[in-house]
Amino acid sequence: MQKMDYFFKPKNVAIIGASRDQTKVGHVIFRNFIEGGFKGKVFPVNVKANKILGRRCYSSVLDINERIDLAVVCIPSKVVPNVMEECGKKGVHAVIIISGGFKEVGNNELEENTRDIAKKHHMRVIGPNCLGVFDSRTGVDTIFLPRYKLERPEKGEIAFITQSGAVGSVVLDWMAKRGYKVSKFISYGNAVDVDEADLIEYLSKDDETKVICAYFEGVKEGRKFLNVSKKVTKRKPIIVLKGGTTNAGTKAVSSHTGSLAGSFEIYTAAFRQSGIIQADNMEEIFDFARTLSKQPLPKGRHVQIITDGGGFGVLLADEIIKNGLELAEMSKESIERMRKEMPPYVVLKNPIDLTGDADTEMYRRVLESAISDRNVDMIGLIVLLQVPRLGGDVVETVINAFKSSNKPIFVISAGGEYTEVLKKSLEDFGVPTFSYPESAARSMKILYDFAQKNKANK
Repeated sequence: MQKMDYFFKPKNVAIIGASRDQTKVGHVIFRNFIEGGFKGKVFPVNVKANKILGRRCYSSVLDINERIDLAVVCIPSKVVPNVMEECGKKGVHAVIIISGGFKEVGNNELEENTRDIAKKHHMRVIGPNCLGVFDSRTGVDTIFLPRYKLERPEKGEIAFITQSGAVGSVVLDWMAKRGYKVSKFISYGNAVDVDEADLIEYLSKDDETKVICAYFEGVKEGRKFLNVSKKVTKRKPIIVLKGGTTNAGTKAVSSHTGSLAGSFEIYTAAFRQSGIIQADNMEEIFDFARTLSKQPLPKGRHVQIITDGGGFGVLLADEIIKNGLELAEMSKESIERMRKEMPPYVVLKNPIDLTGDADTEMYRRVLESAISDRNVDMIGLIVLLQVPRLGGDVVETVINAFKSSNKPIFVISAGGEYTEVLKKSLEDFGVPTFSYPESAARSMKILYDFAQKNKANK
């Protein structure tokens, strides 16, 4: 194993600062490992306790008779250097320092001392001032927010990196609620050792991760980041949301993680140069991520729209053109076949409008025609679930079409609670869904651009 693996796949973990007090960070993290499906061994470390959650407690990591792969440190910052020395003597491979009170509050010397100790003992460190790591497959979970307050997403193929623990915690909860799935989550805080470039490089080799997403406020080493990103984006997409896009935001960054945010324009140019996809907001980052992780790559830019609401079809057509894509023109054979199968009021153009009288069988037949038509590269599938003849069985029809299609299908469905429940069902089965034509069309464009880049790299 390389040392970075020990953050995600440790066999033995020490929680230094584990507590009997259920409101303390150390208690929540220890409970996460006990109850969250972690398959290895977990050792609580606290000088003031004999047992925590029925487990023997140790006064020091040096008292544990087994090898420790990962130490999670959640103690006052002033005693972190002493604990780091003990971890070094113990031969710990990786340390996650959850504790704050370092560079972000002006304690530069304390942070430098911590970094020097880690370097001396050849330990890799994530943090300080972070949430640490959540791995959906191994059960490593150092997020100190209780599970009943913050849900964890299910296993997936999207990795998320963030400097900000606050942003990260909201993202995890939001992903879980919407049915978006995650491979790994890393909040790295002040980046005393492991930085964003290290994490991107590691995730590029991770078989469980198809898309790398990140929220950055600043980059620790610009040239290193650029060099790594250029290599990685040839194999996997990287999607970034940059914090600190205004003067006020830039000033706020330095008091948050102690980072230098730098000019937003410079970052935008650097992202473009290195092949990074830049998102404008948090919703967009996951629109792109779900698209790139689940959709097949299109052969061209021609999109066929299928709808049961004419107005939504018109809006999507506008957005497709605005994004530099084109409306498909299905073959005469396909049109004739659908004309024989469809009621006379169905509009067989682009958009294909099934009207408010649409039912599941009509969707199935039209989808089959669009998937098989040589002139169609992508499908924009608008399903307004409020129409009277359309039942919940349309979900199964869409899932089956999505699984069998070698063309991307972008599902757009807007509405209230009933619609949201069925959309969540689609997401649970791996079908990315959108509420608005704008976001679907933008994601189509991102997928098309990635496909073209992929061709050029071959």
